[in-house]
Amino acid sequence: MTLLTNRIAVVTGASSGIGAATITTLVAEGAKVAALARRADRLEELDALALPADVRDYAAVTAAAGRIHAELGRPDLVVANAGVMLAAAFDKADLGEWDQMIGTNLTGLLNTARVFTDDLIAAAAEGRPADLFLIGSVASHMVYPTYAVYGATKAAVAHLARHLRAELGSQGVRVHNIDPGLVRSELGEGMLDTSSRQAWTALRDSMDPLEGADIGAGIAFAAAAPARMNVADMVIVPTGQG
Repeated sequence: MTLLTNRIAVVTGASSGIGAATITTLVAEGAKVAALARRADRLEELDALALPADVRDYAAVTAAAGRIHAELGRPDLVVANAGVMLAAAFDKADLGEWDQMIGTNLTGLLNTARVFTDDLIAAAAEGRPADLFLIGSVASHMVYPTYAVYGATKAAVAHLARHLRAELGSQGVRVHNIDPGLVRSELGEGMLDTSSRQAWTALRDSMDPLEGADIGAGIAFAAAAPARMNVADMVIVPTGQG
């Protein structure tokens, strides 16, 4: 048996990067996985139940949950990974980019957690492992010029995880906050601010960044830990990032 045999997982932001790599890892460890993302064509490439959905839309996430229940069963492992990073000087930033980050990094993550919390509580009550992973960023506790709003959304994710542990831990649900550092992915490629986009690319190329599979391995490790053990906070950075 592999580490996650009989687990039923949900991964958002599944069309690329950390999300897609995490699905590959979870499937390799024996889990059945539902993949949520907006880009339906990318989902078809994954060994998972493909569910096109925008996590900012609560009704869409709820509808996806209904299909998961019908086709896979009750989820007991949820990875709220969908996120966007759009850097710019605070006084010059496009406000639409702020809306995108708040909508995806916060509202989308809240929608995902809310829709699947009952499933996780029920799984724990049945004596099964129950895990909620919130994907944050090292930007939640480090300071980077032009990343104020992005960092603020990720700091909110970290604090949400602390509060949810206080609420759900006594019910057997493990809540994990995962803070990745530099990861080779599409994150940041959509920045409107040219100088910020170029600086991000130069920083990422200045060292050997993480691969999405590295984050997936951390998630699999925490999910496979004994039920009495919660890897509550995990910071995963490239060796060169320090």
